[in-house]
Amino acid sequence: MKFLIAAAGSAGHINPALATADALRDIMGDCGILFVGAGRAMEKKLIPAAGYELRNIEMQGLSRGFSPKKLAYNFNSAKLLLTASKRAGELINEYKPDAVIGLGGYICYPVLRAAAKAKIPTVMHESNAEPGLTMKMLSGTVTRVFTAYRNTEQLYSDPARVTAIGTPVRRGFSAYTRERARLELGIADDENVVVSFWGSLGASGMNELMRAFISRNMRETAFRHIHAVGSEKGAEALRAAVSADIPLPANVDIRPYIDDMPRVMAAADLVLCRSGGSTLAELSALGRAAVLIPSPFVANDEQANNARAVEQAGGAVVAVEADSTGESLFETVTALLKTPRIIEKMEEAQRNLGAADAANRLAAEIIGLL
Repeated sequence: MKFLIAAAGSAGHINPALATADALRDIMGDCGILFVGAGRAMEKKLIPAAGYELRNIEMQGLSRGFSPKKLAYNFNSAKLLLTASKRAGELINEYKPDAVIGLGGYICYPVLRAAAKAKIPTVMHESNAEPGLTMKMLSGTVTRVFTAYRNTEQLYSDPARVTAIGTPVRRGFSAYTRERARLELGIADDENVVVSFWGSLGASGMNELMRAFISRNMRETAFRHIHAVGSEKGAEALRAAVSADIPLPANVDIRPYIDDMPRVMAAADLVLCRSGGSTLAELSALGRAAVLIPSPFVANDEQANNARAVEQAGGAVVAVEADSTGESLFETVTALLKTPRIIEKMEEAQRNLGAADAANRLAAEIIGLL
């Protein structure tokens, strides 16, 4: 059997795609898997590093608005779509996959359309609560649609094709308990641990808020805090800023990146982060309470919709970036840590969102179409 997987753009699309590929290999042994992306940096970094072959087809999305610059951009997007559609058809004819799977990014549109035209079973997974433009355009064409959240079927053109299944999560997130993670990190069982990060490249506005947050914790030693800035230079600058008057204490760990995210997140009592679909699935898989601050710079307000879905399920508290300060976030965090029963209820709600076995479930559903 051979599978073609389309995913592009962010780690939020690529990591669930890699988790799905791993699950297919676990079930079917040495099946063929080929990834197709749009040539972005994150695809080139993550997919080959995971041991999978990658082909790229140049593609870009649409820009909202009617300025001359945006109109020119969209004209070029339309030309690239025509080229991408042709190349996708050629790739499918060459590779002859038994099924084609899309896990996000504009590249899914030409690839899954070409596969459907060739009568190949097609599957699309949406990790956000609100379907994006690509999903809306494909939902009436693909064989099956799988979503991260329950009760979202009516958002699609053919609800009968839609099944809520959670978002596939990388294997490492099933490997850690809180106890094992803390033992490996040298953190005491009774110590409160907060982990914060704002995506793979960080966020300048949120990192600025973290200066006051970290400084307050340095004065009060309220909890152990691990924070990822998103760059080496940014981490150096933040360390220098907060330690100008007080040396950086042992309970504050400012990193450029969190390379061992499954272990660090597993050790946490509370996580402060954005609300992209992949990150939320990781929280669910581990059962971790969260304070979510949706990015205001994402199309269709999709992170805010995701965050509200998790908050309504009881798994998180949502804060609005424009209304937040470092002091207000610190007060929210310390109030939650002082009420362990609330944290426990949030953890249970996160686990009930059901991402832990999503990769295996999605792989089984794909195989069932063959």
